[in-house]
Amino acid sequence: MSVNSHLTSLASDLVLSEREELSISISIKELSSRLNSCFSSTVTEHFQFGSSTRGTILPRKADNHSDIDYMVVFDISNGQMKPQTYLDRLRRFVNLKYSTSEISQSHPTIVLSLNHINFELVPAIYYNYTYYIPSPASSWLEWTSTYPYGTNQLLQDKNKLHNYQIKPLVRLVKYWNTRNGHPFSSFLIEQHIINQSFGHCSLLKDYFYEFWSAFNCTYDTPQYIKNMVNSTKQYAIKTKEDENNNMHLSAKLKIEKIVPSL
Repeated sequence: MSVNSHLTSLASDLVLSEREELSISISIKELSSRLNSCFSSTVTEHFQFGSSTRGTILPRKADNHSDIDYMVVFDISNGQMKPQTYLDRLRRFVNLKYSTSEISQSHPTIVLSLNHINFELVPAIYYNYTYYIPSPASSWLEWTSTYPYGTNQLLQDKNKLHNYQIKPLVRLVKYWNTRNGHPFSSFLIEQHIINQSFGHCSLLKDYFYEFWSAFNCTYDTPQYIKNMVNSTKQYAIKTKEDENNNMHLSAKLKIEKIVPSL
């Protein structure tokens, strides 16, 4: 098996199965129904967003931390509350409706752990044509603006422009990320790939090599992560060199050091 066939096969294995898709769909339908019955007019809308709507979420067999982002928009016509107030409302909701499930708060979300997937319930408010969600705990702001579908079109356009190799690339890099302890957020990886220029690439392996050639850590990235990235970059360089020298078995062994088969 060549490097490109390995990457292509692995990227295909990193797509949710029909069974997983069905289970998630059923859970979302049930969640939607329970939210409607519990909150009625105090919630103006709720919907799925994030990587699961872009086709870049990893299956549980590849990433135990895979989750579905689900936004719950609270009505503020009678006044706006603090973020923790809405988080507490979501916590009471899941405690009432999902008493046998594992529930935790991971600011700024409520994590609902079902058997097949985690749901991250994100409280939000909406005004001036903008959605706002609780800011990270490290921020001095209470709310931060967000565009829940903003990345979807950008990724779709980029994927189409590059012969539908971008979404497989995203899944491969996310898989590398999860195997190395999630040093980067999934959203950061998607943003980097969307913003990266890919020159003379045609095969998935070309995009994979190009990604690692251009990917660099920021100045304040912990040294152990920098070392991890530099090691991967070197493996990618050596893999490409082996291919160019017709050392295909050696190249295959090296690419599997970066992203092994499932």
